[in-house]
Amino acid sequence: MKIQLRFFASLREALDVSQETLELPASIATVGELRIFLRARGPVWAEALADGRALRMAFNQELVSADAALVDGGEVAFFPPVTGG
Repeated sequence: MKIQLRFFASLREALDVSQETLELPASIATVGELRIFLRARGPVWAEALADGRALRMAFNQELVSADAALVDGGEVAFFPPVTGG
């Protein structure tokens, strides 16, 4: 499954990436599983996407919970609860 990732505000700064296209392994089926998968990219990713960190997640521009199902060609966005201007 191929998805588009977008990162906003402090996440974009911490990860030094605003967007990317990613081919996911078949085992990744939800937004929460994607978040866990991305943490394995290294310490900066693990810290930025940690469980205890308050993050909002959206799938195809709608706010979702961690159990939201992913669909091929979809867009997942991660951002802090409050974003500035």
